[in-house]
Amino acid sequence: MQQLDARELSRQLHPHWEDTDHLLTLLAENAKNFPQQVAMRERDHGIWQEYTWQDYLDHVIGFAAGLEQLGVKENDIVLILGDNRPALYFAMLGIIALRAIPSPAYPDTTPEELSGQIERERIAFAVAEDQEQVDKLLHVVKIQGDQSGIRRIIYDDPRGLEQQNHPLTIAFKEVVANGQARLNAEPALFNDLINRPSIHDTAALLHSSGTTGVPKGIPLKHGHILYGARNAANAGYFSEGEVHMAYLPIAWVGDFIFSIGAALALRFVVNIPERQETSQHDLREIAPTLYFCSPRAWSNMLTRIQVGIDESPPFKQRMYHHFMNFALELERKRLNGKQPSFGQKLWYWVGEQLIYGPVKDHLGLSRVTKPYTAGEAIGEDVFLFFRALGLNLRQFYGQTENCALAAAQSADEVKLHTVGRPFPGVEIKINDDGEILMRGDNVFDGYYEKPEDTAETLRDGWMHTGDAGYLEEDGQLVVLGRVSEVVYTAQKERFIPTYIENRLQFSHYIKDACILGKDRDYLTVIICIDFQAVGHWATENGVPYSSYAELSQQPKVYDLIREQILKTNHMLPEPLQIRRFVNLHKEFDANDGEVTRTRKLRRNVIDQNYKAIIDAIYNGHESIEFEAPIVYETGETGVLKRTLQIQDVTSKRN
Repeated sequence: MQQLDARELSRQLHPHWEDTDHLLTLLAENAKNFPQQVAMRERDHGIWQEYTWQDYLDHVIGFAAGLEQLGVKENDIVLILGDNRPALYFAMLGIIALRAIPSPAYPDTTPEELSGQIERERIAFAVAEDQEQVDKLLHVVKIQGDQSGIRRIIYDDPRGLEQQNHPLTIAFKEVVANGQARLNAEPALFNDLINRPSIHDTAALLHSSGTTGVPKGIPLKHGHILYGARNAANAGYFSEGEVHMAYLPIAWVGDFIFSIGAALALRFVVNIPERQETSQHDLREIAPTLYFCSPRAWSNMLTRIQVGIDESPPFKQRMYHHFMNFALELERKRLNGKQPSFGQKLWYWVGEQLIYGPVKDHLGLSRVTKPYTAGEAIGEDVFLFFRALGLNLRQFYGQTENCALAAAQSADEVKLHTVGRPFPGVEIKINDDGEILMRGDNVFDGYYEKPEDTAETLRDGWMHTGDAGYLEEDGQLVVLGRVSEVVYTAQKERFIPTYIENRLQFSHYIKDACILGKDRDYLTVIICIDFQAVGHWATENGVPYSSYAELSQQPKVYDLIREQILKTNHMLPEPLQIRRFVNLHKEFDANDGEVTRTRKLRRNVIDQNYKAIIDAIYNGHESIEFEAPIVYETGETGVLKRTLQIQDVTSKRN
């Protein structure tokens, strides 16, 4: 009766949604109309394993039938834990067929974090990728003791698990086989499982980043997901039959939308790399047509290219720099509305044969027609570089609450500082406080068991995004940062830390930056260097080091980082310029609670963990001996001790 009431409420909220229009019916239609067409590929031990749409449907329904035999019922929440794997995608859709709810977690989630999620969501069943993830869950069971509600752990990769024969574990293949046997005995069950769900049912329980506390559950219904994907398709963001690589965490909303929602609605070919570590290598074999990655990942790609060029013969370096400088200047003029001449087009064609094309092929981006970035601001150098290569790189804007798809730049309207226009079917306006408000069928209906948070976020038919921004005269949206992060110095100078941090992180030498200055006389910053980029720079410049900690404290590295901060200071008004900085001897780490799994800063944790450093910065100290607490993925703890230098931005060592 409770589920019926929930459906009726959803029908009132979305009267034009059709009950039978959901993820399972789309999968069934694809299997019926394109049974032998490849739907998914996975690289396993160097060999690409293919699944047709019929294979896809058979695995999903077989798993659903077997899972129901194990005791999963409507509204049960089932944990999904691991990296991208076909079995985990099949499992999520099988869970949905039972009108139960998949709840994916990040693969590097610690046992303690899992314990909290399992308790909050009353999870009794889990699907795990491999032994590492199963061991975490069994550790949670051990921690919770008699209070543990876990009844079954289903695993995909059997290595190291088949011999254990733990009473709680069962192989994914066995569940599917049991389900297939049941389907053979009950012929009507196959269609029954396809038709059980409704567009008004929850298709996934995703989670907020949890920057200020425990992540909130965000239920997304079939309708939210499909309308989000279709709105994007209507705007030209997706096309039917895209070749897509599924490498982003399955717990992130973008992966669910790209790899399941849009993939089913538009028949994508979803390709899964062998491991996260091989994703860039596998990308070249996949040669996708659609590619999304964060500004940080685009920046890392550029760093790899620059490192490779620095190690090339002199002639190749000169040719590369000549053509790239030409292309960069051409792209700057193009973004300012100036079209290239015939001669420039001809010379660009030459560069395409010699430089641009080979670089794109090396990266695996030679077939990409839809490259995107989102999540934070992207550096001008990075943005211009990939566009100069001939990739029409564009920015988009979204959150988990609106299925990650709200606005994007069109192919012919690209600006560095905007995120584009709202998609068809999405309305955006700015309230009197400068907050971005949104409504549309892609916007969720409320948080999981959080009525107060729901009432705060959804008001008068509009979702309050929590982001500050404005609409330009031509309708393009500019996002400034989180409204909650607008703070003031002691002199009442208003600033948004993330705005300054993003601009510092435009430098590929800076991985993370935490701006300090709330209620203080001036701004300072804690820097986490990018080990790969700074390490390469150190090698090229004769700076010795044996570890991240040692490299971070090298005097020449301080000079390097000072130069990056000065570049940012030139863009800031004098009262908001950064005065002092320290290079931390470790990276901000999600296991230490300093950043979320999506690498957003948890400022309260940083303030607490590094209070002694912050006090030393503002007390004018030139160094501090500091022990940083460390939490390993196993849950064990330790410390990393180092003497840290604290320097003024305006001064330079002799």
